[in-house]
Amino acid sequence: MTAAVPGAIASRSPALEARGIDKRFGPVHANRNISLVVRRGTIHGIIGENGAGKSTLMGILYGFHQPDSGEIRVDGQVQRFRSPQDALKAGIGMVHQHFMLVEPFTVVENVVLGAEDTFRIEGSLVRARAELEKLGRDYHLEVDVDATVADLTVGQRQRVEILKALYRGAQILILDEPTGVLTPQEADHLFRILRALKAEGKTVILITHKLREVLDVTDTVTVVRRGEVVAEVATATTTKESLAELMVGRKVLLRVDKTPAKPGEVVLDVAGLRVRDSAGVERVKGVSFQVRRGEIVGIAGVAGNGQSELLEALAGIRPVSGGTLRWKGVDITDDAGVRTAKGMRRLGLGHVPEDRQRMGLVAEFAASESAILGYHDDAPYNRNIILDRRIVSRECERQMAEYDVRPPNANLQTLAFSGGNQQKIIVAREVGHNPDVLLVGQPTRGVDIGAIEFIHKRLVALRDAGKGILLVSVELDEILSLSDRILVMFDGILVGELSPGQANERTVGLMMAGIRSEAA
Repeated sequence: MTAAVPGAIASRSPALEARGIDKRFGPVHANRNISLVVRRGTIHGIIGENGAGKSTLMGILYGFHQPDSGEIRVDGQVQRFRSPQDALKAGIGMVHQHFMLVEPFTVVENVVLGAEDTFRIEGSLVRARAELEKLGRDYHLEVDVDATVADLTVGQRQRVEILKALYRGAQILILDEPTGVLTPQEADHLFRILRALKAEGKTVILITHKLREVLDVTDTVTVVRRGEVVAEVATATTTKESLAELMVGRKVLLRVDKTPAKPGEVVLDVAGLRVRDSAGVERVKGVSFQVRRGEIVGIAGVAGNGQSELLEALAGIRPVSGGTLRWKGVDITDDAGVRTAKGMRRLGLGHVPEDRQRMGLVAEFAASESAILGYHDDAPYNRNIILDRRIVSRECERQMAEYDVRPPNANLQTLAFSGGNQQKIIVAREVGHNPDVLLVGQPTRGVDIGAIEFIHKRLVALRDAGKGILLVSVELDEILSLSDRILVMFDGILVGELSPGQANERTVGLMMAGIRSEAA
């Protein structure tokens, strides 16, 4: 449903059109004759599975890639973008999934960088500061313009990216998976910003895999599957189930199908654990819990409340400053030979890290090499101390087939895969080594609906095979649907434990705000 706009604007051509866009990267046919019409003053959703070609299309609209064929029109005028600067001149701005900010610089310095209007930077900064404060008030994008970007939260950094685009005159704003790294609260604030932009006549293109967000905030949805547009629908006329089926090409189970847990012996026993961050600040403050065979223990909480440091300490990546860790009844807290990432892995601990790009993969490596990271010195992959690349590639190809990784090319650089397919490579690697306990951080961050269903099934199957899983997620739906027991973490402390029967969004949400389970 298109929003009402003044008659003068409504009579104009569409804000943006793509006609017959086709693009190949070697053997990969990323976009196949795609056509798209985006009306002015609307929020237009683009959805599809990971690797469907959404980001490639947006890269073409923003000048990162040039199409092999087809044309782009802005306000009815044919445009040829040879660079993002050309797109910006035509009024198109883009907020990328991975932010393009210089962390040691301040907010205002980042915004002005590359858009200075004089040789003396001081004058540009003064003018930019006043304009940014006005934009912040107008669009709910409030942020301290003199703050250093390194000191900002992820949500605040995203606001800076939007401010950059608006400061440079963007009338059409493209957001690529904008909520993939946001907490639910930050995502809600982002949607308020998008609605404010729309109310002022701006046009927003929202690329996402989260169907609830699409239904909440967009006017029109275009569905892309395997490089082609398969549907365009008015948001008001569709449902989550219908969109999921269009995305994947089959019916998708939008809930986790699992039987009650059958917990067995304790494998991981954590008592009074304390962990400090790299600056010496205590982030985990005396937490205690157990993980048993045959159960999924979920830890809910707003990002930044100690969950990341807890997972890293359990995985052997970060030292502990207090408390004890027991593995199958044996105290391993002070065992230097065991308390390393390699040592914990040899005990039988798998780890799917929260940040796949920083800790789970090496982007420049071939997919086959990323698929054995941490296990690369295991006997099956080596022959006379030399890596047997034939076996490594064959094993990666097997995993790709089993986990439906696209494209199924073991020799392709890891960075060439979409975020969701990168996540599948990590999950396949860790689950494939049959750990006794699997630590999982944000398992479906930036992952499409079909891949979410697949990953959830794998985790449940691992549980049913008698393995223990410790799940950390900011997605409440994921915690509520997967967990057999739910722990809630706030400011480094476990504020309570709930069974699935006791837990709901309101109760868990109150606990995430620091209200203990009894009061919640």
